[in-house]
Amino acid sequence: MPAEERKGTGGDDGRPEDELTVRDPVSAPDAEGRPRRVTRRFPLFTRDTARPEGGGRAAPRDAPAPARQWPVLTVVGLVGIGLLLTALDVFRWGTLLIGVALLVGAALRWAVPDVGMLAVRSRFTDIATCTVLGLAIALLALMAQPDPVLQIPFLKDALHFTVSR
Repeated sequence: MPAEERKGTGGDDGRPEDELTVRDPVSAPDAEGRPRRVTRRFPLFTRDTARPEGGGRAAPRDAPAPARQWPVLTVVGLVGIGLLLTALDVFRWGTLLIGVALLVGAALRWAVPDVGMLAVRSRFTDIATCTVLGLAIALLALMAQPDPVLQIPFLKDALHFTVSR
């Protein structure tokens, strides 16, 4: 039986002809103003997603768009400079800057309450992802050959153990 039905003509109950009759318990109306059925099942198709916590504007509404999104623009700008350095054959420092940019993004996500488009998932997931990837990229940049800045002795032994003749 449908959760709602439209009356075609003025009925004996004294309601207008276009009024909606709801037979099941309902929750708040949907976007078109129709009452929705209360159900505990997830919909087959998702039509919208919730904003991540901290996904609000990083500056007031009347500020220009770049000012409202300054956290993500900072991270993207640092990554762009790092890619430019890498393209100009300063590989180690360009790649290191990319790793540092991700660490800056993690720090901004932790310290600033509203970071705009820098908020993608939950706060914990964003911080953990940016920190792990930033540290991995920075450490790999410091260990890159030739003349690595950072040498980890057991890595050479692990490589010789795994690639034996």
